[in-house]
Amino acid sequence: MGLLGILLALAFLIFLAFRGSSILVLAPIAGLIAAAFSGAPLLASWTQIFMTNAAAFFAQFFPLFLLGALFGKLMEDSGSVTSIANYMTTKLGPQRAILAVVLAGAIVTYGGVSLFVALFVLAPMGMALFRQANVPRRLMPAAIALGTFTFTMSAMPGSPSINNAIPMPFFGTTPFAAPGLGIVASLVMLGFGMWWLKRAEARARLAGEGFGSDADGAAEKAAADPIVRERATTSQTFDPAEIVHSTEASAGPPILFAALPIVIVIAVNLLMSFVVLPRMDVNFLADPDWGETSIAAVGGVWSVIVALIAGIAMVIAFNFRSVPVLRATVSAGATASVLPIVSVASLVGFGAIVASLPAFADVRNWVLGIGGGPLVSLAVATNILAALTGSASGGLTIALDALGSTYMRLAAETGISPALMHRVAVIGSGTLDSLPHNGAVVTLLSVCGVTHKEGYLDIVMTAIVGAIIALVVVIVLGSLVGSF
Repeated sequence: MGLLGILLALAFLIFLAFRGSSILVLAPIAGLIAAAFSGAPLLASWTQIFMTNAAAFFAQFFPLFLLGALFGKLMEDSGSVTSIANYMTTKLGPQRAILAVVLAGAIVTYGGVSLFVALFVLAPMGMALFRQANVPRRLMPAAIALGTFTFTMSAMPGSPSINNAIPMPFFGTTPFAAPGLGIVASLVMLGFGMWWLKRAEARARLAGEGFGSDADGAAEKAAADPIVRERATTSQTFDPAEIVHSTEASAGPPILFAALPIVIVIAVNLLMSFVVLPRMDVNFLADPDWGETSIAAVGGVWSVIVALIAGIAMVIAFNFRSVPVLRATVSAGATASVLPIVSVASLVGFGAIVASLPAFADVRNWVLGIGGGPLVSLAVATNILAALTGSASGGLTIALDALGSTYMRLAAETGISPALMHRVAVIGSGTLDSLPHNGAVVTLLSVCGVTHKEGYLDIVMTAIVGAIIALVVVIVLGSLVGSF
């Protein structure tokens, strides 16, 4: 009965979330359904397990959600994202329209700009570029997806994405975990995705297919769509409703000033991870007043926090005159972080209830019994949970909350580097999360004015198949030569 309750709770959560119901209501109800079938006390499950674990996630990661959303909004309203995208499209030209969109998205998201901020800026610009190059508009969502939520989210070392941050407290790693393998995975994703998109473009030209009809106003409609909002806020760190609650500068800054905050985020992240924090005296963290923790558990999060603060300060210092209303921008950015983190924290609370039930032992034993060793089972676990929840961050946190300590023990027993575990977990969470119900996919298609029927197959190839190939490459290389 307990296992049946877990399956029914998952079905309830997935079905109603796909129809646009709020995850804030669905997650506790689903958790209580699972608890009821196992005979667990319902009120205690809600207040002592669900809320405790949701609150722990909130406390640990809210600074990253807040600073990431704020940095992204400042970069948008200062015109910096637009300047970077304009620079890339001007330099590469219409003859390389797909590559221009991919690289523009990759640069801004690797630099810490929230995915949804990038989507709402890149989609109108990509539409103009694709129209000029007469590339089918249906390929634009896949091109944006390749640049924004594949390798820069899960594989590139040092990425300030929340997905890259989540494993750090569990494995005691930094944002630069397994940098060589991360770069290899990034090249595989980028290379495969570009091959597929150029192949699709060539076939479209042979068939006489051009840009097609316009989709003016699609981005504005997507920002105001409540169903898009509900799905989006469980998958990323920015509430799309806040896109319209401030004003973007009429003209962006010069490319140097636009790109400098991104460079600062990457550089400070690197310095904090390898120079500053290793030299700090942090013995006080072992005291009960400071949570009885260690620098290994909090250092990675601290690095990203300081990097984003430095980036925010740089945006304001160089571009504050170009932000129409700085207070409105800051308010919109801060507000944009609230619903996403509470939504993901609710998913984490649901996962905590499930993990506390006796029937979960069967699930854990099945996962750990998957052939191929700990790396394969970890990849499968994060894939499945990200797919079921439609959220890479939610699925990854649930998996590590339930199994993180077990995998650390297995890593010690088998000689697997925690950094390799980190990289496999993050890439694994960023594969099957891009199923049709994923909030980022729904939002991306909406802002491009493309239906699932028109554009989803190309997203599958660039965001799922390419990521799975990269994941396999990382697991094989990691198993043969270890982390590098």
